[in-house]
Amino acid sequence: MQNITPEEVKERLDRGEQLNLVDVREPHERAEFNIGGEHVPLGQVQMMQVDQLENLKNEEVIVYCRSGNRSGQAAMILETLGFTNTKNLSGGMLAWQSKFGQ
Repeated sequence: MQNITPEEVKERLDRGEQLNLVDVREPHERAEFNIGGEHVPLGQVQMMQVDQLENLKNEEVIVYCRSGNRSGQAAMILETLGFTNTKNLSGGMLAWQSKFGQ
């Protein structure tokens, strides 16, 4: 697993890149603020219920959460499931919002 900064992700999104974003927060957290992507709460990742992500095993997958801790766990779990290019958004949505607002 590698880390990726909010600045790197925002720059790529601003350029129009299609990124494989995975939000592992709970639904109420996602409702408050999110940057898009597939919603797969960490509990589903831990139970290995990630069928909707199967087609991304060989793609770059950027995982995010509130602070970067849960997404780090999720990225490591995805790697054990055979995902080859997982990245953790360092600092999560807290870092994103402190840099770019809502």
